[in-house]
Amino acid sequence: MGAIVITLPKQAQIDDFEVKMMVAGGLYEKGKLSAGEAAVIAGLSKKAFIEIMGKYGFSVFGYTSKELKEDIEDFASWKKQ
Repeated sequence: MGAIVITLPKQAQIDDFEVKMMVAGGLYEKGKLSAGEAAVIAGLSKKAFIEIMGKYGFSVFGYTSKELKEDIEDFASWKKQ
């Protein structure tokens, strides 16, 4: 695994864990990492990572609300056939 050093200004008021969660959550949500791989970056178990993703604004399902709505509408149309 590679390492990246990021220097943030003090006024950002963000701790190391929050940065790790933002990176791991973003990469998971984009499909670049599995939940297990992202959890390792965050320093958490897979279960703990999944449980707190929403707190950081990430979807466990990798869907936007628009995509989910479209899928539900598609399913409803298919079911009526």
